[in-house]
Amino acid sequence: MTFTVRPLDPFADAELLHGWVTHPKAAFWMMQDAKLQDVEREYMAISAHEHHDAFIGLKDGEPVFLMERYDPRYVELQGLYDPEPGDVGMHFLVAPTDTPVRGFTREVITAVMEALFADESTARVVVEPDIRNDAVHALNEYVGFEVVDKIEKPEKDAYLSFCTREQFLKSPSMAARGVTR
Repeated sequence: MTFTVRPLDPFADAELLHGWVTHPKAAFWMMQDAKLQDVEREYMAISAHEHHDAFIGLKDGEPVFLMERYDPRYVELQGLYDPEPGDVGMHFLVAPTDTPVRGFTREVITAVMEALFADESTARVVVEPDIRNDAVHALNEYVGFEVVDKIEKPEKDAYLSFCTREQFLKSPSMAARGVTR
């Protein structure tokens, strides 16, 4: 499966994103009750932030996922761990569908990781998923993440997890693609 990513446009993409982030399957995105204007405002703030970016992931030109990249020294994890040079934070959300494709979300998270590691300055990807989000913990493990700590954030208890470039290259996701290192 081949994916591409493009920068998110907070105005042009707001209606699309609103449907995604308020969908019941996006409960851990914590925007269930968001109005369209709330989504526009949130993604305008992200677009304007010098340490946070958002992207739309496409398959065959159709939007299928949301990816956020952030600098954990300034966003999400500030003061909650000791960042290292090359750390990059990540969030991703797969679009809801009435016709799920087996393995699709695994392909998406693999594509997200490939996009992040395409930047040579990225040494390690950092995530902080809600401790109750078992589905994303399994996906994170699939691409090589290791849980290193349980942290308390204002909005949730989370598992601080890291994935180095080497861990990603040795992960089950890469083995499934025939990449061995």
